[in-house]
Amino acid sequence: MKAEGTILLEAEGIEKSFPGVRALSGVALKVRAGRLVALLGENGAGKSTLMNILSGVFPPDAGTIRVDGQPVRFSRPLDAQAHGIGIVFQELSLIPHLSVAENVYLGREPRTASGLIDYRRLNADTAAVLARLDLKVEPTALIADLRVGQQQLVEIARAVSADAQVLILDEPTSSLSSHEVQVLFSVIADLKKRGVGLIYITHKFDELAHICDDVTIFRDGRVVGEALFADLTRESIVRLMAGRESKELFQKSPAQLGDEILKAEALSLPGEGVGRPFLVEKVSLSLRRGEVLGIFGLVGAGRTELLESLFGLHPRRATGTLSVEGRTVAFKSPADAIAAGLALAPEDRKRDGLVLPMSVAANASLASLERTLRGGFVSETRETAYVTPYIERFRVKTPSLDQLIVNLSGGNQQKVILAKWLATDPKILLLDEPTRGIDVNAKREIYAFIDELARLGLGLIVVSSELPEILALADRVLVMCEGRKTAELTRAEATPERVLHAALPDLVASAAC
Repeated sequence: MKAEGTILLEAEGIEKSFPGVRALSGVALKVRAGRLVALLGENGAGKSTLMNILSGVFPPDAGTIRVDGQPVRFSRPLDAQAHGIGIVFQELSLIPHLSVAENVYLGREPRTASGLIDYRRLNADTAAVLARLDLKVEPTALIADLRVGQQQLVEIARAVSADAQVLILDEPTSSLSSHEVQVLFSVIADLKKRGVGLIYITHKFDELAHICDDVTIFRDGRVVGEALFADLTRESIVRLMAGRESKELFQKSPAQLGDEILKAEALSLPGEGVGRPFLVEKVSLSLRRGEVLGIFGLVGAGRTELLESLFGLHPRRATGTLSVEGRTVAFKSPADAIAAGLALAPEDRKRDGLVLPMSVAANASLASLERTLRGGFVSETRETAYVTPYIERFRVKTPSLDQLIVNLSGGNQQKVILAKWLATDPKILLLDEPTRGIDVNAKREIYAFIDELARLGLGLIVVSSELPEILALADRVLVMCEGRKTAELTRAEATPERVLHAALPDLVASAAC
């Protein structure tokens, strides 16, 4: 066992860029034996990108990684594991139709003399690991039969079972109950005693007092602060996280607000194994014609679930009252929402917003197929005539309307989604992370489109993980934390510090706004 404070893992000068995005710029980090370093920062600050590099998911563009003082290069996760680095990802990576034991020791299964999997030893070893986590499930249980919190603990069990000398935990408590969180903290304390170094990504400041030794703060792909946890206050952390100049990314037009077009009262969506009773809890909001309402929150805040509930995606579970143009509505499906004048551009455009093997024209006409039909079949002539003005309006760069949508850039794919929904002649446009993963020029174009649509009298709700984007686009900002609305601020009131204070769990006032 290494002496406490010994440097186990060191990253220096790490650079990483993706198309249109500089994710990391000259980042350095040290992980020491027996200590936990918390990585803090807004969504998109670069924390998870660095963790993916340290765990071998993808290589850095530049920089050096050292393990026990020796430079290393990881071309795949197995290389990182071989050097004693384990990770628990924020998104579950379990195989649902394998057992708990098969998932915990996947790729490391004990073998009999004949080379077959030794299931007796596999299940016994897994039971011992599960006991450490106080997880009362059978090693033979299928992952698909466990609730989300239990699956999260299985992910942690997999990392613990590998006896990693460095363990990365990315938002590990997002789906855990309070009891499960306390068990995890006990495991972390035990790992620290054994000389394991831990990296811990979280937005929940109240957790840090129980487990944290060191803090590294990220902003815009850079490290902007390093300190002992004991030397920092919540206010100083928030100030470092939000310390950029609040410069607008474009010049927004003055809002010309009309009548109320959308109103939601006490909208709730029950949780299912997420460690809290509600994904969305009694959220009320209003939207006027010509207004851009920005919604900001950190991981697990319930922003996407709020938009989905407004759009009729959870008709059997969502409760509350919804009205459009003063008329009470009850959407039984997204088709009802579309008929009432709503449109939703989803967060994951490739999974939920597009049909990748289809053409640009086919994707652009999907939400308004009835306008392209002749004799019950899609007429290519009608389809082309109908979608061309919208494709041109959004300046989609494509060789032709017959081009497969999968071959377009992310920015142009996003423009096709906007064109698709504008073709339905909506009154209310719900945009969930509309600029995620697109380049700077495409972002500016989409900002301009949002501004233009607001001037034309549409009501827009924009969800974004990028605080500067929300501050630049929104006439009013609604802040969410753990499913609740915690602040509602005018454009003038919405400073980075005020928004972040409302978005961070342990900084939230006892009563939501």
